Order: sequence, then C-alpha cells, then structure tokens
Amino acid sequence: MIMEFLPMITPILLLSTFLAVVAIYVIKNFFSTKKEKKKYHPIGGTIFHLLLKFNHLYDYLTDLTHKNLTFRILYLGKSEIYTSDPANIEYFLKTNFANYGKGSYHHDILKGLLGDGIFTVDGERWRHQRKVSSYEFSTRNLREFSSGVFKTNAAKLAEIVAAAATSNQTIEIQDLFMKSAMDSVFKVVLGVDLDSMSGTNEGAQFSNAFDEASEMTTYRYVDKSWPVKKFLNIGSEAKLKKSMYVVDDFVCKVIESKIEQMRKPNDNLPVTKGDILTRFLQMDETDPKYLKDIILSFIIAGKDTTASTLSWFFYMMCKYPSIQEKIVKEVREATKINKRSSIEEIAQSISEVALDKMQFLHAAISETLRLYPAVPSDGKMCFSDDTLPDGFSVKKGNLIAYVPYAMGRIKSLWGEDAEEFKPDRWLDENGIFQQESSFKFTAFQAGPRICLGKEFAYRQMKVFASVLLSAFSFKMADENKAVNYRTMLTLQIDGGLYLLASRRH
Repeated sequence: MIMEFLPMITPILLLSTFLAVVAIYVIKNFFSTKKEKKKYHPIGGTIFHLLLKFNHLYDYLTDLTHKNLTFRILYLGKSEIYTSDPANIEYFLKTNFANYGKGSYHHDILKGLLGDGIFTVDGERWRHQRKVSSYEFSTRNLREFSSGVFKTNAAKLAEIVAAAATSNQTIEIQDLFMKSAMDSVFKVVLGVDLDSMSGTNEGAQFSNAFDEASEMTTYRYVDKSWPVKKFLNIGSEAKLKKSMYVVDDFVCKVIESKIEQMRKPNDNLPVTKGDILTRFLQMDETDPKYLKDIILSFIIAGKDTTASTLSWFFYMMCKYPSIQEKIVKEVREATKINKRSSIEEIAQSISEVALDKMQFLHAAISETLRLYPAVPSDGKMCFSDDTLPDGFSVKKGNLIAYVPYAMGRIKSLWGEDAEEFKPDRWLDENGIFQQESSFKFTAFQAGPRICLGKEFAYRQMKVFASVLLSAFSFKMADENKAVNYRTMLTLQIDGGLYLLASRRH
C-alpha cells in the first residue's frame, strides 16, 4: 500500500522540506536583518565648551583626544567628529574621498576670506584648480624662480637682524617672518615687489587686515550666530567685512595692474615670466574673481604657514641651543661657507644640492611641524551615511575633522617621548631623513588634497633657517615669558616671538 503512494509522498516531502528551509531562512533573515542600533563616537563636549575654550582651543581638543582618539562635539542637533586615528583619517581623506568634502558648511564659513578658492570648493571647481595649480608647482621654472626669491628675501631679513644685533636690540622675529614670507609669496604668486620688510604702509595694512580676517573666519567655527552678525554687520562679522575690504581692494588692484602689463608687453616695465599670476593670464584665465580667490588661497598657504612654522622653529632653537649648533654645523658643511662669509655669500651658497644634504635641518623642521602644525585642525563634511574603520557611524551632514596639533602629542603614535622635541626621531641610523605616513604626520594633509606646495614650503623654510642660523646665534629675550598660540586658521604665536641675535663671527 505504502509503495503505491510513494511516488506521491516523495514530491510532497521534498516540497515540505523546501518550504521548511525557506521558512527558517526567512525567519532567521528577518531577525538578523532587523535594523541594528548604530554606534556613534563618545561625546567629548559641546559647541559651548569650544566657545569657552577658544583661546586654548587646540590644547582642549588635545585633552579630549587623550581620553578618546575619536570623539564628538555636539551643537544645535548635529555633531562634529574629531579624530586623531590614522585609519579613520586615511579612510575619509583617501579611501572614501568622494563621500567627504568641504561641503556647504565649510564653504560658507571660509567663503568670506577665501571665496571659491581651492580650499573651499569641491567637485569640478576643485579639480580644475587642483589640475592647473599642480602643473604650475611642478614646473622647473617656478622652482628656480622661487628659490631666487627666497634667497634674496632671506638675505634682506638677515640684514635687518644684523642691524638689531649690532645695537643689541630685541627683534620680534615672527613679524619679520610674516613680512618676508608675504614679500616672497607676492613675488612668486603675483610678480610684485611688496617690500613690506622695509615698512611700506600699504604692505603692512594688507598683512594686518589679512591676519584679522583669518582670526574672524576661525571664530565662525565656534560662534554659530555669525550669520546673524553678518546680516546686522556687527561684532566679529563687522571686523571681517572691514578687513576683507582692504584685502580684496589690494589684490584686485594688483591683478588689474598685471593685466594691463600683459596688454602692453613692450612697456618699459617687463612682465615677470616666473610668477604664477602671469602664467594664469597666459592660459587665458582672466576672470578677476577667480584669480582673486585662488591668489588668496596661495597667500594663506604660502605666507602664514611658512612664517608661523619658522617662528615655532626658532622658538625651539632657543629652547634647545645644542640643536641650533648642530644645524649650523650641518649647514656649513653642506654649503662650504666659513665663519667669515658675508650674508650675501651665505645666501648664494645655498644650492639645491646643499639643501638636499641638510637632513638634520629637514628633520628639525618636520619635528617643529609635528608639535606645532601650521594648520592645527582641518575638516570635511560627510555627504552620505557611512561607517568609519573603527566601527562607529557618521551621519550625512556631520562634520569630521582631523587634528594635527593633537596627533603630534599622542604617545600611541609617537612613543612615550611624544611631547618632546627630538629631530632624531626622523632620521635612520645613517642620518638620512625618513618620511612618515601622511595619515600619521598630517601637517600637509593627505590623499588627493595633499598640499601641492609641500616641497616648495620646505625649500623656503630651509633657505631662511640656513641663512639666519649661519650668520647669527639666537636666544629668547625673556626666558621666563610664556609662549602661546593665537587661535586662527594657522598656528601663529600670540603676541609674537621676541629674540636677541648675535653675530657668529
């Protein structure tokens, strides 16, 4: 009997088994795919904490980093993530680059100072500026032209220091670096001899207005009422508007003058072929706003960053005189100069070959940047929900920033001596400089947006440091005076750096 129904039972059993398996799969899948609660990074504080700690903002962020490598700051229903985790940084600066950019938030804040320049835009506008700028920075013509400018201005600065040394006067070296860097970047970018080191009023007005605008722009990040202040033209926004009027007017006049020069190539005033503005104009980039925005981006990148780094570098030289002397010895060996060489002879002896031999100087500048990065914090916006390598989630519209200032002080990245100034950590057993991952040493950013002017900046700083240290020894004017930073887009020394210089010979 059973044998008669077997042909019918077998398909039924198979079907039943199949349905049972499907049912089990559906039930299991239902529970396993039930939406899990996403994990978010621990809360470090609120926007009000940042506002209260504004004058010591980067030290506050460092304290929070020591508790959690990545944390959130809450404000107005949103949050900003701060991370010093190299894996997270590599992810949003490189691996998933397309999902993170300046976005509307950073663009709106920075636009008042930098317009639609390369540091404020994304997408095609960024790619176009990046492509053009990348080509310019890679040309031999610009490298040779800029090296000549750096040597000339380093020698001019050294003569000012020499006069102060002769009369035993104190010098405020950060101000001198700012002026010399401004003169250098104006010559390289615009082909203009600003000569602010000679105390020209116009150059000083521009520099002061630019610094004021930078500080007020940074303040926007912690003052969420800035759009209202801008509308009413009061407080910090009134200061920003006033400063930017000076900045924009000055740069626009230079652009107009250069365009007129280009239209009259046979004029008695020859067009400088090496500067960036001339090369942009030769490529038919003539939109005044486009030129102004990208030029201001070059200025903040080429002036503030190198000048502030050199200031912190000389502060370190005064704190560690043995390192100062070691660098002098290296420079003299590389350039073949002697104790009787003049300032002009010292400047002219600094060739590309000589600079390449200055491995310890390169390490000392890198160590300065590790502890005092020119850009202490930099951020992006998340364009769609994501999960970082550490397993924590990021919501669309959230801001995420990496903090080079804090990263340089993390023992898990740099060892127990992370807070000590030790240039030797960058050298191998043969004294050759060893580069660190750009996701660990983030002073020049990383990924597709890595700083185009990195080698340009190192060359400028090494030229200035070589000339000044070869000719003079430096010490603090007041050993007991505290040295702190001013909270800006770039890490400048608050109130300047006062030194005493003496001729080495």
